[in-house]
Amino acid sequence: MKRRGFRLLAAGSLFLAVAAGAATRPRYGGTLHVCLHAAPGSFDPNQADFAGSRSLLGLIFDTLVTLDGQGQPQPALATAWQAESGNQRWQFSLRHGTTFSDGTPLTADFAASSLRAANPTWKVFSAGEAVVIERDSPAPDLPAELALVRNGIVKRESGKDFGTGPFVVTQWDPGRKLVVTAREDYWGGRPFLDSIEVEMGKNFREQMVAFDLGKTQVIEVAPEQAQRAATEGRGIEASSPVELLALVFSRDPQSAADSKLREALSLSIDRRLLNSVVLQNGGEPAGGLLPNWLTGYGFLFPVEVDLTRAQQGRAEVPETSVWNLGFDANDPMERVLAERIVLNARDAGLRLQLATGAAEIRLVRVPLASLDTRVALTALMGALGVPQARINGDSVDDLYMAESAVLKSQRVIPLLHLRTACAVSKTVRSWSEARDGAWRLPDVWLAAERP
Repeated sequence: MKRRGFRLLAAGSLFLAVAAGAATRPRYGGTLHVCLHAAPGSFDPNQADFAGSRSLLGLIFDTLVTLDGQGQPQPALATAWQAESGNQRWQFSLRHGTTFSDGTPLTADFAASSLRAANPTWKVFSAGEAVVIERDSPAPDLPAELALVRNGIVKRESGKDFGTGPFVVTQWDPGRKLVVTAREDYWGGRPFLDSIEVEMGKNFREQMVAFDLGKTQVIEVAPEQAQRAATEGRGIEASSPVELLALVFSRDPQSAADSKLREALSLSIDRRLLNSVVLQNGGEPAGGLLPNWLTGYGFLFPVEVDLTRAQQGRAEVPETSVWNLGFDANDPMERVLAERIVLNARDAGLRLQLATGAAEIRLVRVPLASLDTRVALTALMGALGVPQARINGDSVDDLYMAESAVLKSQRVIPLLHLRTACAVSKTVRSWSEARDGAWRLPDVWLAAERP
């Protein structure tokens, strides 16, 4: 009798184990519904500068190279590469059997043409089944640079853009809706999802309502709302600090007095209070351009408010004018931050006023472009519109010196590094993000909803 009971118990345990395994085993099929705040009018990688571009464009377009979590180049459309002495001439061997979404085989001519369009100053040409790139100066980070979104390989024909990515565009309503469908012939294997539908131009409140009603499974969450959304029971995924919030001046300092006023402004801003009160700890105070987790030296740049020194610096300049502070009027968080900065500056005796038009100073947000530190800093300088500081070597010290040079120019005042956050439905499985905050949507699968 006991032996029979043990057999029943064992059988029951086996059944439960099988059922549990089935519940967690990836399954094919289903449509993932996503909401975004951005409303892009184009999906050309060369023109993609909207938030979420890395997450979405990677569904459609592949790059020759990708970066792993440590920022090291890994094969993608290129399976191997090598540089000649001096790192000015590189050759990339293409993957065999890859096709664009219209069925056209990927060739070196197509790849070279795409890269020339994205980088007009490069000399790019095909050599058999390889792509050759020649630069005017040594480019030791070229493989990492080729992993940038703008270097996605595109075939342009009759006003349409075709990629080699895991999904193909089946509906595109510019600025409103994107639908992509899984490719059966993708070189990296078919994605689990059948399709992904992306609703665009939705503010954070609209996204949250759609999520709570079960109409969408992935939404963006404003950094300052992430903690509250989590306490209310939503599944929140937050990244490392990956977006720079900074003040950028439209021109170089015009005099020694101008330099003193810019230093006083930087010293007057209470970055920790901005983070804790306005952002609800949705970021980290920043004294440098790149986040500390990426460089390891970010903590060397000061972030503390020093109102006494700010007031002293202001007192050394007898006459001052009013600075106009520009910001994104469509972003409620930016308005609050700008208002706080105006108040901080007033405490130091500086005069700032909010402006929606032309402004001497602008509050800007720039996402981290790469996990390669040199490429990330170069891209950041370009996005900020400040003079490029030369990076003289490959060491951390060389990177630190280049970043310090940008800060000493007084064209930019770093304020915070922001986290990105999203709410993810319980039916979404295998959710993951790259260290730069990009969503790995091709890895996602959907569990069956319980009745």
